[in-house]
Amino acid sequence: MSQDSGKTTAKERSGPSRQESPGSTATAPTGPQATTGAGRRTELSPHGKGELITPTGRTTIVDGVVSKVAGIAAREIGGVHAMGSGMGRTLGSVKERLPGMGRNVARGVSVEVGERQAAVDIDLVVDYGVSIPDLAGAVRENVIRSVEHMCGLEVVEVNVTVDDIHLPGEDEGEEQGGERRGERAEPRVR
Repeated sequence: MSQDSGKTTAKERSGPSRQESPGSTATAPTGPQATTGAGRRTELSPHGKGELITPTGRTTIVDGVVSKVAGIAAREIGGVHAMGSGMGRTLGSVKERLPGMGRNVARGVSVEVGERQAAVDIDLVVDYGVSIPDLAGAVRENVIRSVEHMCGLEVVEVNVTVDDIHLPGEDEGEEQGGERRGERAEPRVR
């Protein structure tokens, strides 16, 4: 920063200049890049430390984007069987079977997004045998890390609700016999 004015000059913002000798080859920067309208490339930070509100403009991230990031982050944790409450999972599975409808990665996630902060609520179904407090902690940490990295928002809270537990063999019985839960092929009493 220039001590005279207290402002950063363009040369200081661009970092150290690269001097190339004749015949040398410049290497392309690694990592994510953006191309400006003038065709210049700007290296993006792999650490996600960009600001959403700058002197040159404002970046707005809508709730649906944060919901998708949080949903994907939660599903990355082993022991998460499904997401969403009972009725939401039922309707979601019907919608997924319709032509043209894809998987909803934001199912089971609701968010509140402000200018610089976000709060996330997640509904989970966990696999039987998994420590629920440990799973909730791992989900919480991964969601915070992913949302803060990708969206640049400070995550103030992640509330995890465990709506159900998936028991071993639940899916196989329904697929093999076509029976619904609780129904038997033969009557118990004759």
